[in-house]
Amino acid sequence: MANLEVKPLADRVVVQPLDESEQMRGGLYIPDTAKEKPSQGEIVAVGPGKISDEGARLEMDVSVGDKVLYGKYSGTDVTLDGEEYLILRESDILAIVP
Repeated sequence: MANLEVKPLADRVVVQPLDESEQMRGGLYIPDTAKEKPSQGEIVAVGPGKISDEGARLEMDVSVGDKVLYGKYSGTDVTLDGEEYLILRESDILAIVP
């Protein structure tokens, strides 16, 4: 995991998708282009939190190092320092996993 110089805004987080191990189904190799987009990753940066209608900052429920599940088509893919990351809102995170 790289040391990121990126600070997400509001209720956004930066997630590094966890690599899927190469899979064989029915003895056939699945090329990278046919594999599903990973939906699990590790949070590497967290924004300060969303501002409520009353003007108070709402604390984030996730923190750096948490492993999370997120929707398959959530967020925006970005490449930073040659590494693939996903920037998504806290509300797109479905669960924290052990």
